Amino acid sequence: MGKNLDMLPTLKDSYELNSGQIEEYQKNGHVCLRGLASSEEVNIYGQAIREVVKELNYQKTPIHERTTYGKAFIQIGNVWEKSEIVQRFVMARRFAKVAAELMGVDGVRIYHDQALFKEPNGGHTPWHQDQIYWPFDTDKTITMWMPIVPISEEMGSMTFASGSHKSGYVSKIEISDESHRTLEQYIEGIGFEKVTYGAMDAGDATFHAGWTMHNAPGNPTDRMREVMTIIYYADDSIAAEPDSNARKNDLAQWLPDVKPGELAASHLNPQVYNRR
Repeated sequence: MGKNLDMLPTLKDSYELNSGQIEEYQKNGHVCLRGLASSEEVNIYGQAIREVVKELNYQKTPIHERTTYGKAFIQIGNVWEKSEIVQRFVMARRFAKVAAELMGVDGVRIYHDQALFKEPNGGHTPWHQDQIYWPFDTDKTITMWMPIVPISEEMGSMTFASGSHKSGYVSKIEISDESHRTLEQYIEGIGFEKVTYGAMDAGDATFHAGWTMHNAPGNPTDRMREVMTIIYYADDSIAAEPDSNARKNDLAQWLPDVKPGELAASHLNPQVYNRR
């Protein structure tokens, strides 16, 4: 394994952002970066991610018998713990540096990763805000969403409500039909512009803030929409007192042994970039 790891692309080199991309992210709460990873890199790391998802796929129920959330995707968290190859991808300096620069912070830690595979004929992902689940005292949180296969416009990348991250905590409703209705009404009422980036190549990536409202269409094709996500947060963040069961569960699962008021830094949350 050591020899194989030594032969992997390191992902240590920088992806140079321009000021316009940083401004776009901070204004809109989302940005699309084309070619963040090369096709060669995605082929190597994507295969390792795919193998873990296949091994741990818990979905046995036919799609038409599942809940809205169950229809949305196969969801496997902290894939990096299951594979040394995937760990190299998730801990990549290149991605972490981009996350820090978009947020305007010196350094970032990993909160957790998620493989999100939307099956053929899989359902839509309802409107939601990620950070209703996350027990942090900061809004300096960000998710990288990278397809590891090319996705067509028909398969659909995510849709973002531009500027909605500035609204902060709007609703505690977890991702569901109810969150879809509630947030859609809010978005329409405020008049946020809805933006999607359409077709994406493997290795392209979107980044969105923890409070940015977003959804995704279903997958009407006969191909699996394979996506890997990594969640980052500013490395000096403090764990907040959970104000919901969702946040209480997240604190226990993703920040083990960290108590509210302490630095959010368990063994599962390594610092992956600091410019100093």
